Amino acid sequence: MKFRKLLIPPQTSLRNAGWDWMLGEDTLPYITDDAVIVTEQEAEAYYEAANELYELYIEAAQHVLDNNRLEELGIPENLQKLVRYSWDADKHWHLYGRFDLSGGLDGQPIKLIEFNADTATCIPETAIVQWASLKANNLDESSQFNTLYESLVENFKQLQIENPGFEPTLLISTMRDFPEDDTNMQVLGEAAREAGFEVAFEYIDEVEFSAIEGIYKQNPKDGSFTRYDYWFKLIPWEYIGWDEPELTDILTEIVINQKAVVLNPAYTLLFQSKGILKVLWELNPGHPLLLQTESQVLAGKASVEKVLFGREGANVRILTADGASLEHKDGEYFEQNTVFQEYTEFLKDNAGKYYQAGVFFAGEACGLGFRKGGKIIDNTAQFCGHVIN
Repeated sequence: MKFRKLLIPPQTSLRNAGWDWMLGEDTLPYITDDAVIVTEQEAEAYYEAANELYELYIEAAQHVLDNNRLEELGIPENLQKLVRYSWDADKHWHLYGRFDLSGGLDGQPIKLIEFNADTATCIPETAIVQWASLKANNLDESSQFNTLYESLVENFKQLQIENPGFEPTLLISTMRDFPEDDTNMQVLGEAAREAGFEVAFEYIDEVEFSAIEGIYKQNPKDGSFTRYDYWFKLIPWEYIGWDEPELTDILTEIVINQKAVVLNPAYTLLFQSKGILKVLWELNPGHPLLLQTESQVLAGKASVEKVLFGREGANVRILTADGASLEHKDGEYFEQNTVFQEYTEFLKDNAGKYYQAGVFFAGEACGLGFRKGGKIIDNTAQFCGHVIN
């Protein structure tokens, strides 16, 4: 791997934007001062890989639905009706997601690790911070594979075309006490405004849901309620299904009765589940972008054991070819079923740090960034931008 030292570091842009949580003042800075050097051919390969993978995911999801394999993917039973409905209804547009990939540089083949399709983060880092760092260092915009913000704007415009009977009013919600989630939603909300939406924010515990009327936010000054035709929730669908069965039923009625469009749609659970990695391999054995994935330990191959709905590296184990545990990360998802994916080593720098490529998809592949960490990329990983040379 090769890097370009940024003479004007990203921290300057972060302070100007007020995104203090990224500065890492008590730990390592979250955003690195180095940018990964990527050739034009490598950037094009990332773009083509993500586009092809999305088509493979669509085929695999249709196969799961046609063959009644939702339970195998760990989809909560109380969400299965909504998953099927949202898949069949054109108005339920997948706004964005992020593919995590190994390889892609120095001749290493690109391989799918997983698809963060429902509640992917790293939006501000990818769309704004690395772009601002590029401009601050007097580099041209063409020196980056990064049209994420523009693609989000176009997808919000497409939503209006697909839903002519809905008003362009969007309520965005996160869970409390996660400032990085709020920052991701600041960028998403700005893209929606540019596309012509009226945008508001409210934490999910303050949102009002009615199966008959729709989704509302209350004005704290006069107690009045404002109804929104679109709701984006940076809360995983499986959390809602597991922990909030009553809300799950209400949301199902809201969507089916066309009282609101919920984003990302429930069918993104099909993409989010690690169980679909096994289906992808079944349907496309030996595909150059895929890694063998099974329900059992891979005989004679090093592998990675993953829970179906784990996040940020939690409950991941790396196993040697003889099945011994080489490295693991604990977490709260230990009760879930697992899959075993063939092990592939991430890109690595001279200091022994590993790099996982992330390629956003919003209608098409639209943004590249890297996460820097250990063999298992977890919530302590740093973000590293890129420059096309």
